Amino acid sequence: MRIAEHSNLSRRKRIQRGMSTQNATPNAKSSGTFSIGGDLTVHRLGFGAMRITGDGVWGEPRDREEAKRVLRRLPDLGVNLIDTADAYGPEVSENLIAEALHPYPSGLVIATKGGFTRQGPNKWAAVGRPEYLRQCVEMSLRRLKLERIDLYQLHRIDPAVPVEDQVGELKKMQKEGKIRHIGLSEVSVKDIERAAKTAPIASVQNKYNIGDRTHEEVLQHCEKQNLGFIPWFPMEAGKLNRPGSVLEKAANSHNVSTAQLAVAWLLHHSPVVLPIPGTSSVKHLEENVASAEIKLSDMEWQTLEKGIGKSASA
Repeated sequence: MRIAEHSNLSRRKRIQRGMSTQNATPNAKSSGTFSIGGDLTVHRLGFGAMRITGDGVWGEPRDREEAKRVLRRLPDLGVNLIDTADAYGPEVSENLIAEALHPYPSGLVIATKGGFTRQGPNKWAAVGRPEYLRQCVEMSLRRLKLERIDLYQLHRIDPAVPVEDQVGELKKMQKEGKIRHIGLSEVSVKDIERAAKTAPIASVQNKYNIGDRTHEEVLQHCEKQNLGFIPWFPMEAGKLNRPGSVLEKAANSHNVSTAQLAVAWLLHHSPVVLPIPGTSSVKHLEENVASAEIKLSDMEWQTLEKGIGKSASA
């Protein structure tokens, strides 16, 4: 057996042992709840639908049927928040969600995003012209087979267009009943405060994880304003996840995977955090949801944070 195969086998055994100490069937209900905009209650552990597309977030997934099985498994696991975007594919993720789940289960919240165009694999460009954003919303409604999008997020603020014009157009569609709540993505505190002068902001989606806390100030602002904070890229690559890392040692000691521990930390770190780990595999989905049941003491979390902080600065 090759070393890589042995490592993967050992990891699977650790995960299975960790899950055996939790519920036989993991459930996102264990993550608690949060009310987006004060009136849209979801289980805090959601699902990010970016990975149900092809390489580079471009085109169809390698296994389309497995991607649909992942989506159909979500309600069984208590996941009632799906985050997607028209740029995922583009359009592929939204189409798959509707194909797999429509008519939607009661209580399912689908959040999507617009204002980011695609030119090819791993290529993105912000376009925030009001007429384009309106087109984005209309097309997402059509693809998702919805009359109203519960949470519509501006995927990126276009620096070439005044924020007031971009958010203002979303506010118009909110008044028209096409959008319930408005969110922002990859923004600073100043961006949030400026946008909030035009329309109420319900959520923020920024890159954030235990190894990259650049947006800690934004998270603290969200806590003060009771805004949902949706961290993307919950598992940092590189030092954080390398063999022998602080995170791996901690994960091994609790019989869980590093990815599970990283998601569990997000849930522990703040009550407004709504992690959305994504996958195109049912097995990995169940492992991700099991993260909601991992409980460490405050001292253990503090020790982990200090260890990772020292590792990052080394």
